[in-house]
Amino acid sequence: MAKPYANELERLEETFHWACSVDIDPLKRAVKTASLSPLAAIGSGGSLTAAHALVWLHQSFGGKPAVVNTPLEAVDAILDANVAQWLLTAGGSNVDINAAAKYLIEREHRQVAVMCGRPGSPVTELCDRHPFVDLLMFSPPAGKDGFLATNSLLAFTALLARAYQGIFDPRADWTDVQDRIAPMLNADTETVQQWRADTNGLWARSTTIVLYGPSTKVGAIDIESKFTEAALGVAQIADYRNFAHGRHHWLAKRGEESSVLALVGDEDEAIADRTLALIPPGVPTARLKIPGRGITSQIGSLLAALHVTGWIGSARGIDPGQPGVPDFGRKLYHLSLPVRPRLRPAKNMSTRAISAIERKTGESVLRLERRGTLTQWQEAYSRFADRLEATAFGGVILDYDGTVVDTRHRFQPARPDMAAELVRVAESDAVLAFATGRGVSVRKDLRKVLPERLWSRVVVGYYNGSMIASLDDDAWPDGTDEVCPELKDLAAALAESEELAGSADQTNRRYQITLEPRHYMAENRLWDLTHQIILRTGCRDAIVTRSSHSVDIVATGVTKTNVVRHVLDMASDRAVLAIGDRGRWPGNDYELLNNFPGLSVDEVSVDPDTCWNFAEAGQRGIAVTRMYLEALESKGEGLRFRRGAFE
Repeated sequence: MAKPYANELERLEETFHWACSVDIDPLKRAVKTASLSPLAAIGSGGSLTAAHALVWLHQSFGGKPAVVNTPLEAVDAILDANVAQWLLTAGGSNVDINAAAKYLIEREHRQVAVMCGRPGSPVTELCDRHPFVDLLMFSPPAGKDGFLATNSLLAFTALLARAYQGIFDPRADWTDVQDRIAPMLNADTETVQQWRADTNGLWARSTTIVLYGPSTKVGAIDIESKFTEAALGVAQIADYRNFAHGRHHWLAKRGEESSVLALVGDEDEAIADRTLALIPPGVPTARLKIPGRGITSQIGSLLAALHVTGWIGSARGIDPGQPGVPDFGRKLYHLSLPVRPRLRPAKNMSTRAISAIERKTGESVLRLERRGTLTQWQEAYSRFADRLEATAFGGVILDYDGTVVDTRHRFQPARPDMAAELVRVAESDAVLAFATGRGVSVRKDLRKVLPERLWSRVVVGYYNGSMIASLDDDAWPDGTDEVCPELKDLAAALAESEELAGSADQTNRRYQITLEPRHYMAENRLWDLTHQIILRTGCRDAIVTRSSHSVDIVATGVTKTNVVRHVLDMASDRAVLAIGDRGRWPGNDYELLNNFPGLSVDEVSVDPDTCWNFAEAGQRGIAVTRMYLEALESKGEGLRFRRGAFE
């Protein structure tokens, strides 16, 4: 495990260049999702510094609140499910981060993302069992860190900075950051040598007070972490103004054993100069200049922390990479995290029922029990489950994006395990159908996974049910970009909107207009802009819904329930099962799932009679669709759910 610290510093340049060139498209997609909501960044040890970097990026670029949590804090915090949860771990094997990941996945936050540096680790195996988790794998070329986080920390920070800049400031040139960071990577550069000379006089004192500004906080956090973890000395950190609120008193009483290190970004010059001028003359001080602003100064301050750790280690005869780990330390490391128990109501309920009711109500079952409303929701759950098991289905209608394919990979064909279930349904005496907002692309993808012999038996409702045809019909869908008369004026008004034109792609089809954000754009913002234009034009012949990646505007009469009616005719009026992911209004599966029998794999409506989600805790999306389909059995008169499938 231990490596000489100097050897790790020698790999910083290689690591940074790798982080500047590796593909980060999956990370950018995850950041785009996270940017729609507040965020909690979770890390321990060195990864806690990376969590602070993520919080700074999220607040500075996205303008959303963000907090740093340790794993222990994360499992104790009761945060709204809309808070994005990001776990950062270089190795993916420590017991705390794995316990926190399991707990947060089961709480079903809107986004759970895990950034990890080692494939095949316990946390990545956990994520593989929950496909909705954004698993972001980045293995730095320097390999596993030694005792202290070094190259993995620099890599994660740089990767996250690239992603946030790419989403929020796509015109910015990352090479500008590279050029400014380059002089801070190597210990032999003039910049780093000057830093070393400036700090030489600090290490004779046992306590180092580290002052920082908003743009150099990451470096200060890491200095405190490394000084403590490697037993290099005492580091007290404070921003320039918080230092003035009582913390300065340490120097009045213990100035003879203290020194002051100031991290100074371009934005901190004035406050740093005035603060340092008031430090008592007998206290050694160093003003460590970090060139640049924003991302550059944060990464620069981190590099300064990494170099400073090496210098104080040399001064005190400790190799920070090989400080030695005591036996009691190993035992402490492997203690189990005390995970908050999932409290159950007094009534005897299965975990599946608890999860389903909590999704429906947005409340804990304990709170429902205290209010006296739990019994009615239990009855609604049981009533719906019993009806499902008692019904023979003559058809199964599936939404596509988010239901058959993961939205993150929506332009790839369905996975083999999903395709096998689709084939099984198509080979039964029930009708297999799809209701999607997409056009010809879905026909091509379905043909890749379904045998040609089945195409004539498969129904596709294109563009939210405006066009319905069998999969073998090459004449459909009509992909013309000339919209119907009811939407013509609205399509023109949307195209003429300067804000929409600059931030969203507009695709016109005969009965549908689709708006997809080109860069980052809050989902509500696109929704509000669309409605504002609709109201201004006075268009009364449009229905607006949201999918997981777009806003769809369709003409009156265009609805996925058209597909339901079509399949009911084919199935001789036998019941038709509908499965989708956006069952909550204004999701584009709301109407599809709003009548019995409708099952959701994600968002549900408030209706107690339909649109339930029966997934196990911590599952959603395509894994749930597959679970539903696997539970269906061919019984001659159609498909039935296996008895006890939802117990």
